[in-house]
Amino acid sequence: MIIRRTARATLTLAVVAAALCAAAGCNKKSEPANEAASEMPFHHIPADSLKRELARFAPVEVTYDASILAPAERDALAKLVEAARIMNEIFLRQVWAGNIQMRDELRAAADAAGTPSLADDLYHFFCINAGPWIRLEHNRPAIGTMTKPAGAGYYPEDMTREEFEAFVAAHPDQKDAFTGYFSVIKRSELGGLEAVPYSDTYELLGDASRLLNEVADILSSPEAKTQFANGVDYTTLSAFLRSRAAAFQSNDYFQSDMDWMDVKDNILDVTIGPYEVYEDGLFNYKAAFEAVIAIRNPADSKRLDELKNFLPAMERNLPIPNEMKNMSRGTDSPISVIDVVYAGGDIKAGVHAIAFNLPNDERVREAKGSKKVMLKNISRAKYDKILMPIASIVLDQSHMEHVNFDSYFGFVLLHELSHGLGPGTITLPDGTKTTVNQVLQTLYSPLEECKADVMGMYNGAFLVQKSYMTQEELNRMYITFLPGLFRSVRFGLHEAHGKGNMIQYNWFKDQGAIVHDPATDRYTVVLEKMPEAARSLTRELCLLQARGDYAAAEAFLDTWGTVPPEVERIVGKLTSIPTDVEPLYDRSSI
Repeated sequence: MIIRRTARATLTLAVVAAALCAAAGCNKKSEPANEAASEMPFHHIPADSLKRELARFAPVEVTYDASILAPAERDALAKLVEAARIMNEIFLRQVWAGNIQMRDELRAAADAAGTPSLADDLYHFFCINAGPWIRLEHNRPAIGTMTKPAGAGYYPEDMTREEFEAFVAAHPDQKDAFTGYFSVIKRSELGGLEAVPYSDTYELLGDASRLLNEVADILSSPEAKTQFANGVDYTTLSAFLRSRAAAFQSNDYFQSDMDWMDVKDNILDVTIGPYEVYEDGLFNYKAAFEAVIAIRNPADSKRLDELKNFLPAMERNLPIPNEMKNMSRGTDSPISVIDVVYAGGDIKAGVHAIAFNLPNDERVREAKGSKKVMLKNISRAKYDKILMPIASIVLDQSHMEHVNFDSYFGFVLLHELSHGLGPGTITLPDGTKTTVNQVLQTLYSPLEECKADVMGMYNGAFLVQKSYMTQEELNRMYITFLPGLFRSVRFGLHEAHGKGNMIQYNWFKDQGAIVHDPATDRYTVVLEKMPEAARSLTRELCLLQARGDYAAAEAFLDTWGTVPPEVERIVGKLTSIPTDVEPLYDRSSI
């Protein structure tokens, strides 16, 4: 699968975002230093350790082609970035109730001390990690000594899983409110628990609603329509922005998710709202706010959009019994290739996403499928600064000529496509109808991430059969997968992508599809064994999901998600390579 990058003039975010940020009133301001403000407000890890943590993120200038935007699109973009910053603010509150106070005190200390300074490093660290914990190390405290609450800011810090489950069992009429995506659990006045909708919890959603409506007004005005390039029509985007603005107030996101699936024929690309559940370490129930404001690449998007036509056939081709396949799921699954202008909230907390597959609401997926969005400029940065340096250390030298960006980008695309395939809504042996996410809870994320990877490779072989890909392209993808595995596992076993990659490593090694040479400490991919290894693991993961057996899923993770000694040693050899990138989105806005 060849994805060519068109050479074009680019404009760094630093130039444009400065104006956008100034308009939003969010630039960090220097204030006169004073002795009290310059003192460190919190206990923290040693200064040299803090420097090492910051060095794990490679700073990258975010570039995109602003020349293609009409004046109305530029005006809309500024307001969208402002709305995305609000998603940042809400997400910080979701991470931990004390986050805002800590952030403000760290920023005050940094302003008073000036830069460069220890205070600025602490504030910088907080911005990257959306809190005081090292996300790359299972949330080890770096600022302060407090353990990160397992339930983040979604639940009372003193609430246990047992208390929650007992309350839901005793109040079955409240189960949907308690286990739903869009509520915060709080202590009631009587000391029990209550579910409070996001719309009643986060007052900032009112400002976000106003901004989205203002953008819709700009893009739908008769004057603006005369400025747009041929074929650009913001009717569907405006409809989504209005319905998402309404959802922020009503707490009902179904219609706006449906409207988001219909967005097409535009240059500005917008994803905004509560989506992923990774931050909820207790149950994976609660959705975190995030936003991606971007410029869409129409040529790449159109070519890749052809893939959605294969989705029904891919579902039929899954190596599981027919009754477990999800043939009722919608197939209107658009694919967007974008260059990010600004990202905020959950999508960039610690590890920055390079693609996503949304929405997660199974009702929407069954009606329309899901949208796959590829963050091309972020993907390119990770490939250049991280994946290629890793490949030069872990791969047999004979493989290096087969590693390229197109293979990496194609692998990510098939990963996202595969999120929309396989079991979703399931029926348990006792007749209960539920979803894989609800029944597997915190086990869902590592299994789903692993499934998307291996099913992506399995579907790659299917596309070769259909003459959409060549065997050479698939072989390159098989090889590129391996350094990508080491890239992800460095995020830590606690992180869904990292643990999912360890399952793959152990399975593929057991199947003889990857071979480690102790003499060179490098790996060879055995191409002829990759298809069956991908097929067998795809089957195993889909069966676990379809059966919804928590105990079996837990046993599988315990068996296959372990870290062999050679992986620990090789990961230790990668310490000079950044773990992730830090796109320079103007961090003072968090």
